[in-house]
Amino acid sequence: MAVVSWKEILLLTGLVVGCYWNSLSCGFVFDDVSAILDNKDLRPSTPLRNLFLNDFWGTPMAEERSHKSYRPLTVLTFRMNYLFSELSAASYHLLNVILHAVVCVLFLRVCRLFLDKTSSLVAALLFAVHPIHTEAVTGVVGRAELLSSIFLLAAFLAYTKSTGADHSIVWAPIALTVVLVAAATLCKEQGITVIGICCVHEVFVAQGFTLPMLWDTFRQVLQGKDGFPYAVLQTLLKLIVLIISTLLLVIIRVQVIQSQLPVFTRFDNPAAVTSTPARQLTFNYLLPVNAWLLLNPSELCCDWTMGTIPLVESLLDLRNMATVVFYTFLGLLTYHSLRYRHSSAKTVIMALSLIVLPFIPASNLFFPVGFVVAERVLYVPSMGFCVLVAHGFKIISHREHLKTISWLMIGVLLTTHAVKTFNRNWDWESEYTLFTSALKVNKNNAKLWNNVGHALENQNNYARALRYFLQATRVQPDDIGAHMNVGRTYKNLNKSKEAEDAYLVAKSLMPQVIPGKKYATRVAPNHLNVYINLANLIRANESRLEEADQLYRQAISMRPDFKQAYISRGELLLKMNKLTEARDAYLRALELDRTNADLWYNLAIVNIEMKDPSEALKNFNHALELNPRHKLALFNSALLMQESGEPKFWPEANRRFLTYVEEEPQDANGYFNLGMLAMDANENAAAERWMRKAIGLQAGFRSALFNLALLYSQSKREMDALPVLDELLGHHPEHIKGLILKGDILMNHKKDTRGAKACFERILSMDPTNVQGKHNLCVVYFEERDLPRAERCLEETLALAPNEEYVRRHLSIVRSKMAAMSAARQPLTSAEGATMAAKEEEKKGTGNEKNVRKSSAESLGGVGVDQSESLHSSQSDKRTKGKSTKEIKDIEKKRAAALKRLEEIEHILSGD
Repeated sequence: MAVVSWKEILLLTGLVVGCYWNSLSCGFVFDDVSAILDNKDLRPSTPLRNLFLNDFWGTPMAEERSHKSYRPLTVLTFRMNYLFSELSAASYHLLNVILHAVVCVLFLRVCRLFLDKTSSLVAALLFAVHPIHTEAVTGVVGRAELLSSIFLLAAFLAYTKSTGADHSIVWAPIALTVVLVAAATLCKEQGITVIGICCVHEVFVAQGFTLPMLWDTFRQVLQGKDGFPYAVLQTLLKLIVLIISTLLLVIIRVQVIQSQLPVFTRFDNPAAVTSTPARQLTFNYLLPVNAWLLLNPSELCCDWTMGTIPLVESLLDLRNMATVVFYTFLGLLTYHSLRYRHSSAKTVIMALSLIVLPFIPASNLFFPVGFVVAERVLYVPSMGFCVLVAHGFKIISHREHLKTISWLMIGVLLTTHAVKTFNRNWDWESEYTLFTSALKVNKNNAKLWNNVGHALENQNNYARALRYFLQATRVQPDDIGAHMNVGRTYKNLNKSKEAEDAYLVAKSLMPQVIPGKKYATRVAPNHLNVYINLANLIRANESRLEEADQLYRQAISMRPDFKQAYISRGELLLKMNKLTEARDAYLRALELDRTNADLWYNLAIVNIEMKDPSEALKNFNHALELNPRHKLALFNSALLMQESGEPKFWPEANRRFLTYVEEEPQDANGYFNLGMLAMDANENAAAERWMRKAIGLQAGFRSALFNLALLYSQSKREMDALPVLDELLGHHPEHIKGLILKGDILMNHKKDTRGAKACFERILSMDPTNVQGKHNLCVVYFEERDLPRAERCLEETLALAPNEEYVRRHLSIVRSKMAAMSAARQPLTSAEGATMAAKEEEKKGTGNEKNVRKSSAESLGGVGVDQSESLHSSQSDKRTKGKSTKEIKDIEKKRAAALKRLEEIEHILSGD
């Protein structure tokens, strides 16, 4: 038995790379989306144990909607890919190519057991380039086939060493075989079939029995002429060990899927729900269809479900001839291989075992599967096909006059297959190219029309997508999913009426609800989304909320474990302000799935609406325990901690906001709230940095601009605040609090009464009843020494706010001032006031009026942002020339406190 040389390994590897290098430019398509992009089990944040609790697609095995495909070792390799390159598709495709090369080398090693050196190399070369393998190699989910094949071949090679030189049993290889079979099964279910291949090898190759010999031995034992020969007893012992191991693996597998088969619909496999004899005729016809794909892989298709292969409903259907021919040919080969002991017979029986046994789980003959034909399941059976072709090549090439022709034919076959494989890889470049190529082969599969529509939908090309979805409904009028796709696309095109009509058609195709009736075998779980989608559409109309709720309840009545229905209904009840019912809906959903971080998050939102922040925070924390990077839970829990006003929560809130901005580095809100936390902690430098970051990401960020200006004002950096306020008012000219703050700075720090006046007048032009703007304009009139106008202004303000004591007090101040000036015969208008001030300056140099103008905060009451904290010291202006330093500092503290309160109001009222 020759071993594999390095030259052969390099040849096979080079050929595989040459055929599949262009697959590295392909993305994630078709089933890759569910298995890779949408599978949380790949993420490092998901506990590793989940891989052994969930199916291949990341759905818990306990759930009825689970596909029941238990392949944790395959998912583990996906997780390793994610660890090194996250979602870079090239790395996933590269590993598939490497694994295919490994399978080719192992297959060559197996072929050396039955074929000569040349023929075995031909078989391995044909296997390396066969176009049927593109789905298994270029499709990332095909890795299950590749890994399972590696362990399957390794298990078989290990078993061939279980017979010693003296024909004794060597148990170590048998134990290794069982371990490798278990590994193959954990990669894909068909891996367990290698036990059957080992049994065939043991009986017909290792022991050299033929069917006539077995019959004679069995007859002699029955007649009592002789006991079992020692060789037969050894064979039986090994077979018993293999069979018991197989049964144990099967029992474990049944326990894992909880004795439940996956739920398939008539759209996945139409023949599975068809009556006799159409079901049997169709399933048997599928065998020659698969054989033809191996013989002539010219028209390959990624999806053979639905109407791709019409049902064989009559014995008179001509396609039954193909079934008869297939079984006749298979029977002749089996008869030849089981009757004789020569090497050719042994080669054929091993080839047939490689073809037939691994294909049985996917054949539909013993139990239905979720597809009609799947090219990737032919990956292992094609090994037997390649052995048969290579064996035929060996027979023909040994005839002198046919030797040249046989080599020429095998060369042409390898070349054409390699070219087909290379070209076929381009079809897997994107979902659009894959499904459009499939439509060239078959236009009767509604699923293909739907999938092209999905590909266009992902490109936001809804108009073109709609055409494909509508064609799907024409090809398969009873396809619920197609009508749902039409409805969703109409919704995306803002055609609500058409969307509702499409959803209603889909809903009419659903079975009628019968109390107590279970629909698991009649309705695909995804089809129940028609109730969700229709409800989500009509709930946009406030008058139809009850109707939407009825749809959610109808979905729940059809499947009480329909988690998404509880989630959507909870959102609706929250919108209807039925908070207790919303909470109950989420609690029911949590009974079905306590590991769903989104559910805990939604429940926390209900708690907030129910004014229960402590319970909300607990539920946010539950969500973050399950998913520490849950973005919404991070943000809203941090916001809840910040708004609590308790400094003990601030460090954790800060940490969560920092984690949030790591996840969403382009969301300005995260940086803004970090800035607010820093302001609360009096960390002005950090606050400024975060606010600047938020403004840099979102130009015109209203709250960030205002609070940054407020921060500058509180930090005695009023001149820095002005350009920020200008930017704020440039984007939001109606921002009243910004106008008030700007007017305050202009009046108190730039002595720009004209600019301040413009700010307050703009406020009143937008809101003539704004008391604060009106009062501050009165202060400007006072500063301009236009006392009559200030008096009229304050009278108007008092009329707007008759209960505001500070306005009444300030009006009294102005009237007292006017009375005093009248008694002194001083002018009351601004021009006269200016002349009087000039005369006083000539006489006294610096007098009371100049001191009064030292700062607007030392006059009538300033133009601070909080009217209730306007300054009280204006009456003392009439008694003293100026104020003490302590009084001025007290005034500034009051103004700062007013600004601080405005900031707090801004936090609560401003939605941005």
